[in-house]
Amino acid sequence: MYQNLTRAFPPMTNAALFGWLQTLYPLWSTLDEEAANVSAWVGLAELALSGCTTSTDHLYVHPAGGGDLLSAEISAAKDLGMRFHPTRGSMSLSQKDGGLPPDNVVQDHDVILAESQRAVEQHHDASHGAMVRIALAPCSPFSVTKQLMTESAQLAEKLDVRLHTHFAENSEDDAFSLATFGCRPTQYLEDVGWCTDRAWVAHCVMPNHDEIQQLGKAKIGVAHCPSSNMILSSGIAPVVDLRAAGVHVGLGVDGSSSADSASMWLEARQAMLLAKLRNGAAAGTARMSLEIATRGGAGCLGRIGEIGEISVGAVGDLAIWSLTGVAFAGAVADPIEAWLRCGPTGAKHTIVHGKLVVDNGQLVSNKVDSMLATHRRVAKRMQRIAD
Repeated sequence: MYQNLTRAFPPMTNAALFGWLQTLYPLWSTLDEEAANVSAWVGLAELALSGCTTSTDHLYVHPAGGGDLLSAEISAAKDLGMRFHPTRGSMSLSQKDGGLPPDNVVQDHDVILAESQRAVEQHHDASHGAMVRIALAPCSPFSVTKQLMTESAQLAEKLDVRLHTHFAENSEDDAFSLATFGCRPTQYLEDVGWCTDRAWVAHCVMPNHDEIQQLGKAKIGVAHCPSSNMILSSGIAPVVDLRAAGVHVGLGVDGSSSADSASMWLEARQAMLLAKLRNGAAAGTARMSLEIATRGGAGCLGRIGEIGEISVGAVGDLAIWSLTGVAFAGAVADPIEAWLRCGPTGAKHTIVHGKLVVDNGQLVSNKVDSMLATHRRVAKRMQRIAD
């Protein structure tokens, strides 16, 4: 969520993944509790306007002296009324260790594990319909040690929480894994104990046929981030093949500095279009994208039958769309296809746990103007732009 403080930042707008990260890490190193809170509030508000009822966030930057950033995010979600699955992310390899991040945004191995356990004990709610759950999330194979990946998986098993990381995002990821670990990314996941239905990964753009079958056998989850993968020229994830293999594929908007928009509707449409481009016109349908955006996401979070569907026993989460007006003129045969092909981009009503978060296309909260003013001030500070 904090990445919406550096949206469309000119030095990185035409960079690939590794260059993009190296440009933005110095800005993110100024992250503090105020920045984490206001960016989460704005990010979740934007998601709610697009019909999202449950979100996760990969908070992997923890600058020295930044404070309790995860609690600041959770406070924002509670204030807005969104169901939230934040992850206690981490990085342990800085530039001096051969990693990409600067020294002041990484943490010691033991600190990471201790803070991860503290976050779960303080915030995680395992009950049915819970509004807050925590997952453990080492950032990526190139920013943490193999030991941390292994011990995070062991801790997640002990605490009975989920696991998340970036995975196989582009060809640089593949090359790094082969050069550093002597194996492809999926074998690395297997080696560190992550090939489990407890885990979901972001991107998964580059798996080969055998890896897709291996991921499906493990019932791992994948957060598909189509806009980010296009903007960073990472590639097109094999969503149709992953789903056929048994992988839970959910939908992600990724960080706002790599997609610059947090619209679930837009990502669902992009997922439909990219599936057609990769697998043929008949492969990507609006119904496939709707399932990815709902039950697929629930599968990634281990909550099928509880969220992402309207059924007996599921929670009271609903996104309601109006299919009238100029944009829908002539679309009278199939409302699902019309919803994703024609628009609109915003939901009319978004209901979370039985309560309106968006009503008639507007946020119910009376804090929108003040939060946007704070966000603008913090974003300018982070980007070092004077008033």
